[in-house]
Amino acid sequence: MKKIIKYSLYGLIYLSIIFVLALFFISTAKADLIKPNNSIEPFQVIKIQLNSLKKNDKPYEDSGILQNWKFAHPNNQKNTGPLNRFIRMLKGDSYKMLLNHIEHKIIEVELSNFTASYEVTVLDENKSYYIFRWQVEKYTKHGILKDCWLTTMVSTPIPLGSSI
Repeated sequence: MKKIIKYSLYGLIYLSIIFVLALFFISTAKADLIKPNNSIEPFQVIKIQLNSLKKNDKPYEDSGILQNWKFAHPNNQKNTGPLNRFIRMLKGDSYKMLLNHIEHKIIEVELSNFTASYEVTVLDENKSYYIFRWQVEKYTKHGILKDCWLTTMVSTPIPLGSSI
């Protein structure tokens, strides 16, 4: 009887360790997202967002979209959210060319102390080019986002034609 209890205890410890490791790996995968902070410059915000959309489903499904949501200004989140609606919007006809695109180019159009806008050209999976106007603003209210650059607007795309 003592042996059965001893082996059952080892089995329970073994299962507990597996459970803890599984939770660790799940939380680590989700932790790969970059959080806004006041040391990230406006150009870098755009670059983080575009690089994550370029590989949208890595390390997990829609992680690129979620990364973009993290850098969306709270007012923008109110207009485009909640998150599941934001995901549908990015997967819809207006913005799906951003997902898993081949390459992008970012050109600064305007930069001030509180706003920055960029012209973004994207080559999508179908080898078609699109141009966007992307705007970020410095968050001026109190809280964890204070002085962080956050996306306030991404225009609808203008098709530029095929690369072929």
